Amino acid sequence: MVTKMTEGATESARIPEEMTFDVVILGSGLAGSVTGAILARHGARVLLVDAAAHPRFAVGESMTPQLVEWIHILSERHDIPELKSLASVQASTRDIGPTFGTKAHFGFIKHEVGQEPDPRAATQLALPKIFHQNSHLHRQDSDSFMFHVAIRYGCTPRQNWRASEVDFDEDGVTVTGKSAAPGAQPEQYRAKYLVDASGFRSPLADKFDLREKPARFKHHSRSMFTHYVGVKRFDDVSGHPRDLRPPADWHTGTLHHMIERGWFWIIPFDNHDKSRNPLCSVGLTVDERTYPKPKDLTPEQEFQLWLDKYPAVKRQFDGATRVREWVSTDRLQYSSKQTIGDRWCLMSHAAGFIDALYSRGLSNTFEVVDALTSRLVQALTDGDFSAERFAYVERLEQGLLQYNDELVNSSFIAFSHFRLWNAVFRVWGSFITPGTMRLTRARLAHARDGRKEHFEELERVPYPGLWWPQSDSFKRILETTAEACEKYEAGALTGDEAADIVFATLRDSPIVNPVFGWKDEKQRFIHPSVPTMARFLFWASVQAPSEMNNVGREFLLGIVKAGSKVRKLL
Repeated sequence: MVTKMTEGATESARIPEEMTFDVVILGSGLAGSVTGAILARHGARVLLVDAAAHPRFAVGESMTPQLVEWIHILSERHDIPELKSLASVQASTRDIGPTFGTKAHFGFIKHEVGQEPDPRAATQLALPKIFHQNSHLHRQDSDSFMFHVAIRYGCTPRQNWRASEVDFDEDGVTVTGKSAAPGAQPEQYRAKYLVDASGFRSPLADKFDLREKPARFKHHSRSMFTHYVGVKRFDDVSGHPRDLRPPADWHTGTLHHMIERGWFWIIPFDNHDKSRNPLCSVGLTVDERTYPKPKDLTPEQEFQLWLDKYPAVKRQFDGATRVREWVSTDRLQYSSKQTIGDRWCLMSHAAGFIDALYSRGLSNTFEVVDALTSRLVQALTDGDFSAERFAYVERLEQGLLQYNDELVNSSFIAFSHFRLWNAVFRVWGSFITPGTMRLTRARLAHARDGRKEHFEELERVPYPGLWWPQSDSFKRILETTAEACEKYEAGALTGDEAADIVFATLRDSPIVNPVFGWKDEKQRFIHPSVPTMARFLFWASVQAPSEMNNVGREFLLGIVKAGSKVRKLL
């Protein structure tokens, strides 16, 4: 076990009762605050500490249908209604403030150096309304909101307090640190369990040398990001004729400008009538092996050089102004040899990270929160904090990273060849809907009878971390895609040959939804209407193979028995 052992009785005896808690959480972002709120709601004494203070800047602003379902599951499983304030742009605007953007789609358009983008080299997935209206989270406000929710449920906060030492023994953990206030003296807190939700600069990862060096992942990228005001709508500057544009305006969703081995993101917060937030989240992520980080340029200078290469993207920034300092990283990817130990968890972004592409960060985080808190609540009752009890959490965290690495690495390879990208786009997009439906099914079944077994069943899967984790067929499709893309990267296949393999795999697979157009290479814009969703649900419930049929049928059954009307949800 990777821990430092001390004299438990001695440590416990010399720390006063008011400095003793059930759980200490390092990090008060969404991961730490939601975890703290859940544990406090169940009666635990929780210390929620952070080296910084709210409100503060954070990225990870784009939501996904899976994230929305995990928000609902955590809210209903643990009776925390405030969580639902994050579940849609309407709820966030109403309950938190008019600072959140709307997310109607994932949009992608390919760019070549020095050229105008071809409107035919674009793809878009509009999100079915049955999975609620996703949002662009203004993290300064969403994170502060949940931090204060955690305090209202009973968490004890310590902001601007940095942990410097963590010591474990058979009875618990002692955390030593001090406030950032001038003249502050070191303090010690005692707890039964430690959750490290602090992110990349994890004290536990450093202390126990948990990081794999180098990270084990195939994917490589570095990033720079900030907020701007005055970024123009791509719809207004693209110059593309209306009949070649996607059904949903680019400005109404998350826009990805794809370049060779990289991508820009454009995430507006001002893209619906009720928003009063002029900000736009802007970032650029590139393979650091292809584009080493320059030593003689500021991030501002480097970003301007990138804009000079892509004229249509540059036009979006004509007259725009940066409002905060750039964050510029080295390689983003990091991994950990171990994420669970006796009495501790390295949570989500403290455990590892791949890339912001596909906006999976918060969805992954909330899935880990669900797995951890369901076990930790029981552990606080029976006193068993062994690593064995939390083994599924480790499998889940490592699986989330592994499968996302396969997908993102394949995508970066495919950015250079639009037809191959069009194929990879379908591997990702075609399984969002069944991956979300399984979560909705469990939530609606729980709403019907209140049995927690519906949520526990979500974990009885062979491939934790895969976004449809019970599907052997989907796992094979992802593996076939990764192999074809890597052969293209190595020069063993042309881009068209690799694309042919992926398209054939999708066309031949009986579990790939044929209704939305995923099997039709020419249908680049996937925009499910109400009739399309109705046809899909019929196919999934009646005509699809058993692994999809079971999800579709029980999903519909859950809707009906929960007393909802399908048309209203659609």
